[in-house]
Amino acid sequence: QVQLVESGGAWVQPGGSLKLSCLSSAYIRIFTNMGWFRETRGTQQREWVASIRPDGEILFPESNSLKGRFTISKEDAKNTFYLQMTALRPEDTGVYYCYTDFGDRSSAQWGQGTQVTVSS
Repeated sequence: QVQLVESGGAWVQPGGSLKLSCLSSAYIRIFTNMGWFRETRGTQQREWVASIRPDGEILFPESNSLKGRFTISKEDAKNTFYLQMTALRPEDTGVYYCYTDFGDRSSAQWGQGTQVTVSS
């Protein structure tokens, strides 16, 4: 059982930045995908934000408007991957979850979630 621990969630004013971290109990290069989902007030389900693969390939949803503001990265030596968020908006408020999988959704492991609040 892989343990994933998120950190970095906080309150920030609109236009601000945050960097979320996800620490894995396992060596992250064993995973097929790593990334982030979120649950915001405007969505009825967990929304895919971005993913990264062991070779560094980055994936965003095709319709994603976050690509210009959010970036994903990783540090293999620390078994950690990150979500850098900039130009944050109130609609980005929500709980952000990191995940890993082995190529199919049924293998996904999830972190406990970290709260991001964007307000003035």
